[in-house]
Amino acid sequence: MQKGHSLKITPIAAAELGRQASFAGSPGVMHLDLVGDSCGEGWLYIRLRPGELGGVPVARTDGVTLYAPSEQVDLLSGLTLNYYGDLSGGGFLISTPEGTESSSCGSGFRSLTV
Repeated sequence: MQKGHSLKITPIAAAELGRQASFAGSPGVMHLDLVGDSCGEGWLYIRLRPGELGGVPVARTDGVTLYAPSEQVDLLSGLTLNYYGDLSGGGFLISTPEGTESSSCGSGFRSLTV
């Protein structure tokens, strides 16, 4: 993991990442990348997939290593990955630091300084 970069993973998110990785046949290994919106409004959204997929490790916790493309590491600094679940389902959410704005749906963000 590169020093100075801090993507945080909550314990409940780590548990769900571990469950999904194991189910997909890549225990303890998940990949996160950021994709842009199709509306051109500057929102970034997370995409999580099982496996390493050629990235660099950006976070490790509770037996799960999360990889991301090296060119996106700076964009992940200061973010927190969380998971929520209820009777109707669940999903991952990103909590953003100061200087970013969250999308109203909770899964997108963008920098306010760009």
